[in-house]
Order: sequence, then C-alpha cells, then structure tokens
Amino acid sequence: MTSQQPPDSYQIRIRGHLGPTTLRAFPALRAETQAQDTLLRGVADQAALHGVLSRIEELGLELLEVRRSPLHEQ
Repeated sequence: MTSQQPPDSYQIRIRGHLGPTTLRAFPALRAETQAQDTLLRGVADQAALHGVLSRIEELGLELLEVRRSPLHEQ
C-alpha cells in the first residue's frame, strides 16, 4: 500500500506591486505584496503553471521566482 502525498502547489514572485487591473488577469490566484514584489499563490498544477507563466509574459511582467511547495504550506 502506498501513502498518498498531498499535491504540490506553486508560488510565483513578480517584480513590483500589481494593481487591481493587472491582478484581474489572474482571477484564480491569491496575491500578496511582499517588500517590492508580488507573490501569486494558488497555482494547482503544471498545466495551470504554464498558463500563468504565459500570461505573465504576455503582460510584460518580470518573473523573479517560481517555487513549488506542498499545499499545507500555503
């Protein structure tokens, strides 16, 4: 019998503070301002991650970090 690990989630750090208009591009994510950056949380899997990364590129935002973390750390 194998024990099931909780699924992972992804956190994305973007340079700068994102305003309400820009944040509307990421409706499924929670945004948190940390220092001079914005942290987006709630990316559930790799397919969603690729979609979010594509949107970040489309909007010309500067991606600083992508981090995988267990859901219980969210």
